[in-house]
Amino acid sequence: MSNDVKLALKLNLDGVYLPSFNKSLKHLNYQIKKDFLIIGSAHNLLEIRIKEKQKISHIFISSIFKKEKNYLGFYKFKNLSKMTKKKVIALGGINNNNIRKINMLNISGFAAIDYFNKLK
Repeated sequence: MSNDVKLALKLNLDGVYLPSFNKSLKHLNYQIKKDFLIIGSAHNLLEIRIKEKQKISHIFISSIFKKEKNYLGFYKFKNLSKMTKKKVIALGGINNNNIRKINMLNISGFAAIDYFNKLK
């Protein structure tokens, strides 16, 4: 479920994803079951701090390789991921050419739709 904690709880889902633009802390007033995961995404330090206040368990930081409007690059990504104690997941442009660089980061994982689609 994306961006609706109340509905995710009502439907008895396992968790919810809070996008970077969601800055609300309203969900902290809800009674959340123990195994319920709240994950979120961020593109800069301010958004990381907001996600920490939202008590997310994992944070997607993007974009590590894909050169779009939120492009960080490898070194900015590495420095930004060190600014939080939350589990970090890399996003953005991960492919066969740069997958080895992921191992040089202290992250929990990565998400790469195109990379996994090509493996099929």
